[in-house]
Amino acid sequence: MRDRTPCVYILASGERGTLYVGVTSDLPGRIWQHKHDLVPSFSRRYQVHILVWFEVHETMESAILREKRVKHWNRMWKVELIEPTNPGWRDLHSDIL
Repeated sequence: MRDRTPCVYILASGERGTLYVGVTSDLPGRIWQHKHDLVPSFSRRYQVHILVWFEVHETMESAILREKRVKHWNRMWKVELIEPTNPGWRDLHSDIL
């Protein structure tokens, strides 16, 4: 069984494409689910599969709070969160495996 590490993440459909904000305690597993369209969801409907940003938290409570805040941000703020660490909108999936 994998270690549980609370994370907030952002998926994109492509560079500056549709964005999805989520929270999980199993980032590799959750991203795998998104990439394989295993759950009927926003990411499946809009083909949002590229992991472009993530943030590790000490507790699930802090991760959930951060996710709720980021979800309510306007689009430009989310883009400004992604681009300093991932200016090319590269898929970070291989970085977390």
